[in-house]
Amino acid sequence: MTTRHVLMHWSLRQVMATRGLFQTSDLIPLLEEREIHLSRQGVHRLVSKTPQRVNIDLLAALCDILDCTPDDLLQPSLEASQEAVTATGETGPGIGDLRPIRARIRRPHDTK
Repeated sequence: MTTRHVLMHWSLRQVMATRGLFQTSDLIPLLEEREIHLSRQGVHRLVSKTPQRVNIDLLAALCDILDCTPDDLLQPSLEASQEAVTATGETGPGIGDLRPIRARIRRPHDTK
């Protein structure tokens, strides 16, 4: 069985680079001109990691600053994952479904 997983690729760093902005700190005053106030660390996280949520005002400000559209910053992609198939052709649990077996500690004098 195949499952579909949608991922969003965040391309802010690449778009900034094509516009000549190479340092995250360059973005801070440009955002503040548009009444978006983020800390230096917040801007760094925004540029270096894919955010879970993006405020629509922030997205509009980024598009204005970088002269781009949201499509330039966000690209959805589908990832298909296959369910694990055993040697007999049966589908079984994926590696994420496996659980460890409880260990049994034995002392040298135990015979069980």
